[in-house]
Amino acid sequence: MRIAQVAPLHEAVPPKLYGGTERVVHYLTEELVRQGHEVTLFASGDSETSARLVPCCERALRLDPHCRDRLAHHVLMLEKVAQEAREFDVIHFHVDYIHFPLMRRLSVPHVTTLHGRLDLPDFVPLYREFAEMPVVSISNAQREPLPFLNWMATVYHGLPKDLYRFHARPGDYLAFLGRISPEKRPDRAIKIAEMVGMKLLIAAKVEAADRDYFEQVIRPLLKSPWVEFIGEIGDEEKNEFLGKAYALLFPIDWPEPFGLVMIESLACGTPVIAWRCGSVPEVIEQGISGFIVESLEEAARAVEKVAGLKRILCRKAFERRFSAERMARDYLRVYDRLLEGERPVLRAA
Repeated sequence: MRIAQVAPLHEAVPPKLYGGTERVVHYLTEELVRQGHEVTLFASGDSETSARLVPCCERALRLDPHCRDRLAHHVLMLEKVAQEAREFDVIHFHVDYIHFPLMRRLSVPHVTTLHGRLDLPDFVPLYREFAEMPVVSISNAQREPLPFLNWMATVYHGLPKDLYRFHARPGDYLAFLGRISPEKRPDRAIKIAEMVGMKLLIAAKVEAADRDYFEQVIRPLLKSPWVEFIGEIGDEEKNEFLGKAYALLFPIDWPEPFGLVMIESLACGTPVIAWRCGSVPEVIEQGISGFIVESLEEAARAVEKVAGLKRILCRKAFERRFSAERMARDYLRVYDRLLEGERPVLRAA
């Protein structure tokens, strides 16, 4: 099958450091190539891939000090996609909705994976206008604000099985990994560590939009003797960071569409303690791969109960449900439905 993958240009594919969507695009692309498909990747020029790369900007835009308008680069990318559109059996977009007007006018099979939150009021008139667009959710919870869309499937993210090593022995610290922002609630993670008297290591990036939050809310909390702030880390460092943790804290306060860090932790054999928000109940199996909580007190008790979990079951849960091979297989079923002529159908709200 001739497949185009269209990635955001904010990060390289795969990202050098943080970057969930681009990371998933990389795993999917590599697995499709491994299975013998002819894949073209539209991405930043510093991306590394086994597929044919169509560079749409010189380097990832987040790390390019000369970039002032990211939208301009994405519009140019869409023109490159349009020029080659009829060369592909299917085009798979990962760039939210920017391509919808274009694809409405091109009779080419296509699908869009929506990677972000969908509960913002601004989205309702937009998605009602383009309700025929075939889309994929990354969790069932993600769909709830827009049930009228033409949902083709829910496809959970997946990782290569050999990306992370299984660590049979737990370490003596709690881990927080990802991004410093109000919805990720690193303040909750710090409070939990203080309540149970266990070291918390925070490996996270601070984006410009969250700089004030970091300086005003989080930095003062870093003075706690139980906390060590490491900063942003890459894949190689994540293996040790997650694998040697006693548990991963995922104390989110927003409708998380998926939460890639949860399955990265499970791949290492490290249980997850997560708030009951968004996709969490779909990813974590209560009492097997971690604990789902709704308060600081529950989280503190969960830390005490982690010793009763078997880390090998966390790893097996990852292998069973969240491999890149399974993710690619699910997407290929979606592509087949598109190629069989299944047309988008407007659904009643």
